[in-house]
Amino acid sequence: MKIKSFLAKPFASIVHKNIKKGMLTAVADQQAILKNLIKVGKSTQFGRDHKLDAVSVYEEFQHAIPVRDYEAFTSYVNMIKEGKHNVLWKGVPIYFAKTSGTTSGTKYIPITKDSIGNHINSARNALLCYMAETGNHQFADGKMIFLSGSPELERVGGIPTGRLSGIVNHHVPRYLRKNQLPDYETNCIEDWETKLNKIVDETLGQDMTLISGIPPWVQMYFDEIIKRTGKPVGEVFPNFSVMVYGGVNFEPYKTKLLQSIGRKIDGIETFPASEGFFAFQDTQTEPGLLLNTNSGIFFEFIPEDEISKEHPKRISLKDVKTGVNYALIINSNAGLWGYNIGDMVKFVSTDPYRLIVTGRTKHFISAFGEHVIGEEVEHSLMKAAREENIHITEFTVAPYVNEGEGKSYHEWFIEFDNLPENMQAFSAKVDINLREKNVYYDDLIAGNILQTLKITPVRKNGFIDYMKSIGKLGGQNKVPRLSNDRNIANSLAQWTEKN
Repeated sequence: MKIKSFLAKPFASIVHKNIKKGMLTAVADQQAILKNLIKVGKSTQFGRDHKLDAVSVYEEFQHAIPVRDYEAFTSYVNMIKEGKHNVLWKGVPIYFAKTSGTTSGTKYIPITKDSIGNHINSARNALLCYMAETGNHQFADGKMIFLSGSPELERVGGIPTGRLSGIVNHHVPRYLRKNQLPDYETNCIEDWETKLNKIVDETLGQDMTLISGIPPWVQMYFDEIIKRTGKPVGEVFPNFSVMVYGGVNFEPYKTKLLQSIGRKIDGIETFPASEGFFAFQDTQTEPGLLLNTNSGIFFEFIPEDEISKEHPKRISLKDVKTGVNYALIINSNAGLWGYNIGDMVKFVSTDPYRLIVTGRTKHFISAFGEHVIGEEVEHSLMKAAREENIHITEFTVAPYVNEGEGKSYHEWFIEFDNLPENMQAFSAKVDINLREKNVYYDDLIAGNILQTLKITPVRKNGFIDYMKSIGKLGGQNKVPRLSNDRNIANSLAQWTEKN
């Protein structure tokens, strides 16, 4: 055992024990965080505007702080850019995490001195929990790759600004720097394809033990490794034992990724965002991700059937139930208040609090009143794919509203690794699965209002070409699973098999 894995062993044990203790105090920890947020927040511009000095209990907090998205925060962010202090949180942010918004263009998410630990320590804790549970400490001695955005930062209002993954790169502990790949210069390359080739150049011949990134971009890395060597990734890197992933549901990518590796490997799923690191997989034996209940974030939850209401019902952690879809709302020591991050979650356990991400609040199809969500389309497609031994590379779904003769339908754009022998039969299976998952969709089909779904095959690398065409290839970007309009569908048309 080398020195890093030797030292990691007792540290992992201590952290794992503390996280286990935290499972028992989750609700109390959340209340303590809320109390601290109010205490600090009442001295800020935001706190004065919302009369936080008159708030002491959660019910009062709900009335004082409305749910909002980024657009409602822009005036406060602009104050920070102008150099004002104590706007959303005490002092000024130490970073802005720069990310793309759906309606507001570029978003600048504050990261404060108090909140940076949430991003750094949560990623560390996920690895340490894995070490403590499995006894695999050896990967700490090998090379680790983190497929991320550029660590080069610009200044916005005097504040260092860049992609979250690039910011976090500056906080990799010194003792891990020698293990980290790619090097700084390669990480700074903006063009994804150029960067990918350089990453492969650097990693071939190295003792890779851990690989981390968003699944579709990890798959592109694997594809290039296999293309160059003619061997599965697990053979090229015999000591590769852990893959860390997040950002999208892993299930649609799982079969092809494992096929590319060529052998069984452990995985650690995480739930990070520019707004915070919310949950991580703390065990290899139980489903779901452990909610980060003691890391500077007070969580609230809006039941799915309340989301569209002007004043939706909000609940705290103690009142959540398993099996219910909730919109995730955060209040944090980064200065985010009543912030709707746009993700839907469902608890699979409340002892401890473990959840899964089921989709995006803005990514759904309800053109005909069906309100189909990401979890439902992913389940429906992957169940059929497993039964037919079909491997899916990527997919997205959009409504087709027939304004002439004939009924409307859902159109599924799918890039297959191997095509079904009978596309019509495969489409029927997916449709049946979706009808079983969504009663509203079933009613529309049974009532002869919609016709069954149609699959439009996308040619090989079509989604990559599409993402390249809109300047979003690589990094933290991903294709939405669902759209309630035809914007993505129309753009994809040139890369379908029929063209």
